[in-house]
Amino acid sequence: MRLELHCHSTCSDGSLEPEQLAQALSEFGVELACLTDHDTTVGCDRLAAELTRTATGTGPAPRVLRGLELSSKHAGRTIHLLIWGVADGPGRDRLEHRLAVQLQRRRERIVAICDRFAGLGIALDPEPILAAAVGRTPGRPDVARALVEAGHCSSMRAAFDKYLRDNGPADVPIASLELGEALALGRAAGARMSLAHPHTLRHYAVVRELFIEFRDRGLEGIEAFYGQVSPTRAEPWLRLARELDLVPTAGSDFHGAALADIKRPGIEIPLAYAVRLREWLADVASIEPTARS
Repeated sequence: MRLELHCHSTCSDGSLEPEQLAQALSEFGVELACLTDHDTTVGCDRLAAELTRTATGTGPAPRVLRGLELSSKHAGRTIHLLIWGVADGPGRDRLEHRLAVQLQRRRERIVAICDRFAGLGIALDPEPILAAAVGRTPGRPDVARALVEAGHCSSMRAAFDKYLRDNGPADVPIASLELGEALALGRAAGARMSLAHPHTLRHYAVVRELFIEFRDRGLEGIEAFYGQVSPTRAEPWLRLARELDLVPTAGSDFHGAALADIKRPGIEIPLAYAVRLREWLADVASIEPTARS
């Protein structure tokens, strides 16, 4: 089954507009898709509308969910939570309110990062960076881009490696929701949730303990199939899924030129895992857009 449940557009830190991303997903032939921009759902309807338009006359449109990648914290670690199937109603209203708060925190973080650079002898004005990010979620890639444009770094990757990586000399941790609160918001909005890129937590035991504590609070999925990960590299997470009755999920984490390691959006998973995933997501809300002319 071809699908995409973890990708980013210009509404956060990706380089493609939602419509361009939809075209690439349509060419790949996805059956199920969700745009998961950081801390925002603003581009989801645009992606759905374009996927519907490109599918017209070529068969059924893929199922599209409303979702996001929500940053949260637990035990001093950053936990990225993939949320799929956000439904209209009071639960979504509460989630969107918290996302507005998070957006303000992200803007404040850009200012704080620029202050860090000042201490390193590099002058970066946060105002143009924030102005260029109006209407979407600002993040470290915006600062990386400014560093490249100012000639301080040769590439965005170099900017991250030298300055902006987690705990790097110019990184500023963002004030995030606690994981328990983030899960409660997702459940109230009728969504399903999965741990994004578990390998970034570095230790299998840490990931296992996270699920033991939070599985019954809504953390039911684990992103076993990620990016260009081979089935062999996915096996530890598939083993954990079998042990704890988790749902293996899949996504490319495509960002486009912003992070060019992943060449295209979309991922293919074995049918056995696709069946479980479809059953798990069967009851969540889909976006039902009208194709644009």
